[in-house]
Amino acid sequence: MNLLEIHILQNFAPSNLNRDDTGSPKDAIFGGYRRGRISSQCLKRAAREYVREHRGTLPEDVLALRTKRVSQELVQMLTANNEDGVASTNKRDKAEAMQKVTIALGGVGLKVADDGKTQYLLFLGRSEIERLAAVIDARWDDLITPEESDKKGKAAKKAAKAAVPAEVAKALNEVLDGGKALDVALFGRMLADLPEKNRDAACQVAHALSTNAIEREFDFYTAVDDLKPEDNAGADMLGTVEYNSACYYRYAALDLDKLRSNLQGDNELMLEGLKAFLRAIVKAKPTGKQNSFAAHNDPEYVVFTVRQQADPRNLANAFERPVRPQGDNSLTELSIARFEDKWQRLEKAYGQAGSTFALNLTKTTSTVGQAVASLDDLIDETVTEVKRVLGG
Repeated sequence: MNLLEIHILQNFAPSNLNRDDTGSPKDAIFGGYRRGRISSQCLKRAAREYVREHRGTLPEDVLALRTKRVSQELVQMLTANNEDGVASTNKRDKAEAMQKVTIALGGVGLKVADDGKTQYLLFLGRSEIERLAAVIDARWDDLITPEESDKKGKAAKKAAKAAVPAEVAKALNEVLDGGKALDVALFGRMLADLPEKNRDAACQVAHALSTNAIEREFDFYTAVDDLKPEDNAGADMLGTVEYNSACYYRYAALDLDKLRSNLQGDNELMLEGLKAFLRAIVKAKPTGKQNSFAAHNDPEYVVFTVRQQADPRNLANAFERPVRPQGDNSLTELSIARFEDKWQRLEKAYGQAGSTFALNLTKTTSTVGQAVASLDDLIDETVTEVKRVLGG
């Protein structure tokens, strides 16, 4: 396996970036101590949104949508009278378009409920959605409401599939190929009703764990009515919000061969997408309670390593024993020392060394990899090495 691994140490000021069902910051017991935690799903969502907002030269159609409302998107395309590259050459009636879309999606096993939503979130590339609209538009007259449309459950799905002509169903199925969508290629997808259209993720992302043990803290806040009488000194709203501050270790492993395969062998797209993803994974931050805490803290330490015929190597166990502040050394600096010590020990024991590049903003000197001065340099050096490894 040709791997690109990402290691990040990132200290956040007091914050509540990723909360659980009670509103508390997510945490975990690791090494016998409570640690701050940011879920991998939260980190991936932040990275996807960052790429969407800062996609640079990446065309919009190489990104994906995760939605239950794909039918509404298709209706919009089919009724937009050929604006913005929409498939339809005739302005369609919205009610009729929704009927045709519902029949078409039902023909491939994706049931649309009465509220216009699918049963579960679909992760589809934008180009897949556009091509679905094109097929529906081209086969408009072949999409006829099934006589057994009043059936429920599995019987309804079976009737919906049977109602769509085989050649139309085949055309619809053929466009569900991932659409060279970068985020589908990176993070994979599961379509419960179309398992053959599932996509294995090229990228694995770990939950971020704090290198230090955390204490739960609470902010007691009040709100005062601007128009209250002068003789009323009390607050009109009281509440508490839980928060913590922690230095997080973040890890991700990217199977480069799988990424290229998921993007249908498109080397140029893979490399451009890789640049966008690497920048996003470093710069993107969760949005939880940011209006209250503004914890916009960039990482102080980032390591990218490219290894050939290697196994993934998560270094979270460097922090099994929590890091504690000592003297003038910051939590981040002490975490770097712990990380690099574990790195050297694992490399000595198991080998599989690769080409490593490190961005270190602290006053310490790194002992791991080739030092670089900026994120741009880090990405450029890494992508150059990826091109060498993959022969492209």
